[in-house]
Amino acid sequence: MLEDASSLFQPLDLGRVTLRNRMAMAPMTRHRSTLEGVPTALNVEHYEQRAGLGLIVSEGIYPSERGKGYIFTPGLCNADHVAGWRRVTDAVHAKGGALFGQIMHVGRLSDPLMLRGEQPRGASTVQPDPKARHYTINCPRPKRAYPEPRAMTHAEILATIDDFRRSAELALEAGFDGVEIHAASGYLPMQFLSTNTNLRKDEWGGSVEKRAAFLLACVDAMASVAGPGFVAVKLSPGWSFHNVFDDDPVATYSYVVKELSRRSIAYLQLGDYAVGWDVYGTLRPLFDGPAMFVAGFTRNSGAKAIADGRADMIAYGQAVIANPDLDRRYREGLGINAPDISTYYTQGREGYNDYPPFEETDASRLLPTDSAPIPISPDTTG
Repeated sequence: MLEDASSLFQPLDLGRVTLRNRMAMAPMTRHRSTLEGVPTALNVEHYEQRAGLGLIVSEGIYPSERGKGYIFTPGLCNADHVAGWRRVTDAVHAKGGALFGQIMHVGRLSDPLMLRGEQPRGASTVQPDPKARHYTINCPRPKRAYPEPRAMTHAEILATIDDFRRSAELALEAGFDGVEIHAASGYLPMQFLSTNTNLRKDEWGGSVEKRAAFLLACVDAMASVAGPGFVAVKLSPGWSFHNVFDDDPVATYSYVVKELSRRSIAYLQLGDYAVGWDVYGTLRPLFDGPAMFVAGFTRNSGAKAIADGRADMIAYGQAVIANPDLDRRYREGLGINAPDISTYYTQGREGYNDYPPFEETDASRLLPTDSAPIPISPDTTG
């Protein structure tokens, strides 16, 4: 093993499981489920191929039909969804891997075409920039501006929190090792957190404590199912993706992270997306538990973050897409495949399950082991 990567291959106790290494598969929407949101044989094969990683975090899974924002994304709100995900979790576990399901409610970032004609709902009646096109490469969603959402009522907020709780119950039934709340990238929990999308004057808006109440209530509801070690949270502090902004992101996320630390959740996933302040340095010391860093890491920079005691895990995205055996390649210092961006959001096997293992790769096409992710703009990623 190369010395500079050794920290990536230490075991880690995480929630209810022990991981065999510190490398995680970042959650990445890939649009390969059925129109009804049921995982397919393609999904089973895809996750099984990557089970050598310490932890797999699934693509975003909607916890209710109202949380759906894209075509061919999976759900976790009925028996068919549970059966489909059980095939995935069984395959990953048979290979010795661990799998958390990422629960993603898009809130205002949906469309009546996705919601049987109903208007999307968000924290407040604040329309995303109608000129924005956040997903442009083959992304299966309506090719038009986001409509104006309707502000959720108090009763609807409580019902949505219960949807998150129910999704945790179904995740347990489906064999997941835990669930991760997607509170980043401008989706519903971040819409409640952000000052430009939460204009409420009730107990769900105003002060940072009230803006954080929705996310923390979801955490508590999901933890009631199988304990706090079954629940994780993903944050992208200060990121304006999907047209969300915060007047004081350091104050907002410092409060949120301290509250999550008090709850002893399985882990906190933090992404620093070049927002102009040191997200990791500011927030990591506030969280007394395992931290997963994500966004732009290479083998060596990830190993260094762990060796220096800053991170406990590193999540890799594009490298995992193109290298189902990434754990071996990083361990042995082998060259890596480059991903095909044009297939990120298509619906077939191409660009999903057909990346070759190292032995079958054309050596002339390999990139150096420590290659950085391909630079792509925020409006082309999932």
